[in-house]
Amino acid sequence: MKRTILLCGSLLCMYGSLFAQKNQWQPLFNGKDLKGWKQLGGKAVYNVEDGQIVGTTVTGTPNSFLATDKEYGDFILELEFKLGAPFNSGIQFRSQSREDYQNGRVFGYQMEIDPSDRKWSGGIYEEGRRGWQYPLELNPAGQQAFKNEGWNKYRIECRGNEMRTWVNGVPTAHLVDTALPKGFIALQVHGIGKNAADENKHIYWKNIRIIDKPAAAQYSPYDNIYVVNNIDNTISAQQKKNGFQLLWDGKTSKGWRGAYRKDFPATGWQMKDGILTIAHSNGDEEGSGGDIVTEKEYGAFELEFMFKLSAGANSGVKYFVNESYETGGKSAIGLEYQVLDDEKHPDAKLGRDGNRTLASLYDLMTRKQEKRALLPIGDWNKGRIIVYPNNHVEHWLNGFKVLEYERGSQAFKDLVAISKYKNWKNFGLWPVGHILLQDHGNEVSFKNIRIKVLK
Repeated sequence: MKRTILLCGSLLCMYGSLFAQKNQWQPLFNGKDLKGWKQLGGKAVYNVEDGQIVGTTVTGTPNSFLATDKEYGDFILELEFKLGAPFNSGIQFRSQSREDYQNGRVFGYQMEIDPSDRKWSGGIYEEGRRGWQYPLELNPAGQQAFKNEGWNKYRIECRGNEMRTWVNGVPTAHLVDTALPKGFIALQVHGIGKNAADENKHIYWKNIRIIDKPAAAQYSPYDNIYVVNNIDNTISAQQKKNGFQLLWDGKTSKGWRGAYRKDFPATGWQMKDGILTIAHSNGDEEGSGGDIVTEKEYGAFELEFMFKLSAGANSGVKYFVNESYETGGKSAIGLEYQVLDDEKHPDAKLGRDGNRTLASLYDLMTRKQEKRALLPIGDWNKGRIIVYPNNHVEHWLNGFKVLEYERGSQAFKDLVAISKYKNWKNFGLWPVGHILLQDHGNEVSFKNIRIKVLK
């Protein structure tokens, strides 16, 4: 019996030792050669010098990637890099290259290296497919972490559907997404086209190490940076910690009712497969179901929502909606984040200087002309409205801030005085109001409606 106990104890110790080893840092680069790596994409040059991987730009070739032979799902990755010259690059993770996708083009998540004045280093970009998932404009504090000269330290943590990044110890991005659960890690040398002046520029990497399948305790605790959550109608653990909650539960009309009504409209609005859709009717305000509003009123808040326009559609997300004003069968009164097909709906050409275009403050202020924020009609868009306690207001579209103003300022009052709202007393100045989704007689869909009350 004693020998059996000793044997079992030895086996447990051996198993514990193997488990501990499995969850320890392992080098991805041996400091001598490129064993365990393969090149994909373009023909940039990769070699090893002084214990570092050196990437060198080459003209006339697309983006190049030095990729691990092995794929990783849940992991913690750390590495250091230095730019020999200021040019764009990135660290691919959970990435793939398949013959059935654009002849083997590399696609997947990328932690951005961006020495430009834009300062988006540490953001998350999806190479080869959806583009920006977490532009660093969403995290101004994180924009200051990158150093244009010398070595920078990057950290990536992937756990299930959560992906988080750090630059020099500063949290920079937090994405929740299910598109790619695993894939290789790769070091990018960005293509330079035919620009001979950018040829023979270098980027250096060292101290590349990974923990594969980390224990829960090895992941970093949650912080308070903004989270991009692409999983429909859910609140992630960090979003909950940050104070977000669902404003629409994805299934029922709980918390919502018709504007100027006690109940939710019996017709017009449909809830199916986690999507809230107003049906197409006659193209007029209060079409088939009428506007819907939150039962609660809000003052300072951060609201995020996704919307999808049908061709030629018009709608809007209103805030500080006040139902004490009669509108004669028209949409309820409030500040409006315009939701519109700019190309096909005539309202985009009305108003003043484009102040009725998508994401503008309807009939008051025009959004910035940020082309990267515009997606094709039929795609899902991410809207965001922030009303700070000091009455500073921001409109965001697909991760880009496109408009800001001071509610109640003289500049704001001057805009109201030359708008269609000039005869509405105290327009937009109410301390609290409902949030409204507009029925303008066109098919428009919504989902992922979340809110955080600001104090």
